[in-house]
Amino acid sequence: MANQQLVQKVQQTCSDFCVALTQDEVSIFVRYTRLLELEPDAVLADIGDVGDSFYMIIGGAIKLYQIRDVEEFEVGEISAGGLVGEMSFFDHQPRTLRLKAHSKGARLLEVSRLMYNRLRIEEPYISTNLLEFVIRSLDVLVRDLSAQNTSLRARLSFLEDDSQ
Repeated sequence: MANQQLVQKVQQTCSDFCVALTQDEVSIFVRYTRLLELEPDAVLADIGDVGDSFYMIIGGAIKLYQIRDVEEFEVGEISAGGLVGEMSFFDHQPRTLRLKAHSKGARLLEVSRLMYNRLRIEEPYISTNLLEFVIRSLDVLVRDLSAQNTSLRARLSFLEDDSQ
């Protein structure tokens, strides 16, 4: 994919990240990344891995899985425009989920630790926008999990009341 096409794809799919950036700044950002094209159901990262990269999804989706014994079960999906791997990247802790490409595959921009550190020094405005995008992504994750937790607690309470 040519750089200009990649820039347009990022602008189309990651508008929250690009809203305060010029086309030239998005082009600069893209030069700090590596395009990854995952085959359907390919594993991007596994439970226990410590992330040295995080990924911006520009096509397809990444499914999130937990493993119980040997059984894999889906717990979520991040579609184009989202980020994956950012939590382990920034907190240096092992991943708690397996990340796999959707059944139709996925197209990602990889931001490695080396390139992120260069971006911070060489392009502080772009890296600030990227970091704010990461923070918003994590905020959505925390709020969604909180809402799911509240819903589960309400259901459990209802079931407990119903059984008495």
